[in-house]
Amino acid sequence: MERLSGLDAMFFYLESPSSHMHVAGICEVDPGHQRVSFEAIRQMVAERLPLAPVFRRRLVEVPFKLTHPYWVEDPDFDLDYHVRRAALPAPGGRVELEAFVGQVVGLPLDRSRPLWEMYVVEGVEGGRLAIVTKIHHAAIDGISGAEIAAAWLDIEPHPMRRDLEDDWEPEPLPSDVELTTLALASLVGQPLRTARSARRVLESALSLSEHNRQLESPPPVAFAAPKTSLNRAITPHRRVAFTERPLAEFETVKNHFSCKLNDVVLAVCAGALRRYLLVGEELPSESLAALVPISVRTEEEAGSHGNKISATLTSLATEVEDPAERLSEISAAMARAKEQQRLIGAGTLTDWTEFTSPALIARASRLVTTTRLFDKLRPICNVTISNIAGPSFPLFFAGGEVASFYPLGPVAEGIGLNITVLSYHGSVYFGLNACRESVARLSELPGMLDESMDELVSLARRGRRGRRSSPAALAGD
Repeated sequence: MERLSGLDAMFFYLESPSSHMHVAGICEVDPGHQRVSFEAIRQMVAERLPLAPVFRRRLVEVPFKLTHPYWVEDPDFDLDYHVRRAALPAPGGRVELEAFVGQVVGLPLDRSRPLWEMYVVEGVEGGRLAIVTKIHHAAIDGISGAEIAAAWLDIEPHPMRRDLEDDWEPEPLPSDVELTTLALASLVGQPLRTARSARRVLESALSLSEHNRQLESPPPVAFAAPKTSLNRAITPHRRVAFTERPLAEFETVKNHFSCKLNDVVLAVCAGALRRYLLVGEELPSESLAALVPISVRTEEEAGSHGNKISATLTSLATEVEDPAERLSEISAAMARAKEQQRLIGAGTLTDWTEFTSPALIARASRLVTTTRLFDKLRPICNVTISNIAGPSFPLFFAGGEVASFYPLGPVAEGIGLNITVLSYHGSVYFGLNACRESVARLSELPGMLDESMDELVSLARRGRRGRRSSPAALAGD
């Protein structure tokens, strides 16, 4: 058994009937001249289960939520429940794939089983397959998710067969008495650890407050973002959309404007959101704020599952009309946000979640949903934007080449849109996951992302620059 960390458990507690805390990946696989059958894929997944132990583990909660849940080996593990066969209606294009994925991500995972599902989708245009995988955020973040996906993916179409030793033996599920005993043992010494954690959090908050008082434009704060149609109480229903652009275009813009690649991603998203809100005649006079997850995974933690992330709030400068100036503002804002994150410390979020009451968080999450609280309050932020660096070389799934790879992150209460971005083999893939009611015109956003990117590329190629940020503002990773 393995107890969840506080951060992993937080994603478990935050789940509600409307907010599903799973992430998803959609690979379009080109089988080439060979036939890639569902049976072959199922066999490949079965053979490689030892490479990803989390896929045979389920969660058990501690009675009275005295402490965080435990991962246990599932004695009733059933691979045929998790690996499923599906097909798109004709013609099997982007519209049909997006509709299918929207239905899949709009359904919660069964908490009585290992928290993942894989759909092998046939009938995709061009003779392709689509592999749609979803897994609970309690098990992975963006980096560990990519590493777990590597269990199914190869760097060549016909790798040597790996005879993996599989000595997996499920342990008996723990009784309530055993779980309660473990929980009580873990609570010994917790008051002291909690006090130390609270002191570190308080010291970080004081240091951050002093730092921000000295800034002319401090980073956004939670619950101060402007209210838009994107930001209200969400429903369980989802729409998804995909688009992609050449990575070389992002490099062109990055090099010309002397900024970071992530700044360009944020600027492209900001330009698209500005267009979306202008069309709806609801663009606020103040900037939208984005929640940007940041990996704090160390080299020693490479290969471990679970979440090793923090997050920062940053301005998207959507009130700025000029795209070059908007990019400059975003670059400077992200530099300030990174400095703020340095002052907070990588372990602060982990410290805080480790000692937060499981029962309290679970009840609060349910209360927010049932009272539709975010119909009344300002949102924590307007949108979540996550950027993940993927491999620069082609990958293969069951012998077929992965032709595209779209990521999807979860939609949270009050934040009806999640934009997750992944670079893979020379392209940048955008996955948009949205509350169906909050973002009714989601199908417009891929085209608006393209227009926003075209605008920046055109400026870069014409040699146009915006208002330059100071060298200090552009420093950072």
